Amino acid sequence: MLRTICLSLSLALAAPAAMAGPAASAGGNVTVTYVAPESFRDREFRRERSRTSALAEFDRWFAELGARSLPAGQSLAIEVLDIDLAGEFEPWRSGFNDVRFLRDTTPPRIHLRYRLMQGDTVIRAGEERLTDMNYLSDPRGHGDSRRFVYDKLMVQDWFRKTFATPRQPARPDLSG
Repeated sequence: MLRTICLSLSLALAAPAAMAGPAASAGGNVTVTYVAPESFRDREFRRERSRTSALAEFDRWFAELGARSLPAGQSLAIEVLDIDLAGEFEPWRSGFNDVRFLRDTTPPRIHLRYRLMQGDTVIRAGEERLTDMNYLSDPRGHGDSRRFVYDKLMVQDWFRKTFATPRQPARPDLSG
């Protein structure tokens, strides 16, 4: 019985990854490099274990956004120079040492450089300082239990604005 439950659980956990595999590889490729992440502004990056976990989360998010936003054949290289996650820890609150409190004065911030390539040709390159001062007003984050939801939404918005290919409006058929 226990073996059946474990096997069912492992199959259930593997199924979403298997389904995401082909879809994730359909778009462009994203490579992320974190420049001195141990010195990032946010406390989350000071301890190796929490830093590794947080960076893995951002790696997955950047890869997913690349698969959704970039056409096949394009590659995006991102150098993350600093991250200050939404909210702050307030260790003076007893019993809440590891709780991140979200306030208007603690918006998500990410400093990065990027280079979008099509083969050997640079299509677009730049350096950005992303900040969302109104992150608490974003209804997409309300009730969302994903880790770093407001930071991810900010990166998603930047991806959409920076790399989305404009869609051509459908032309009316004037032939008849």
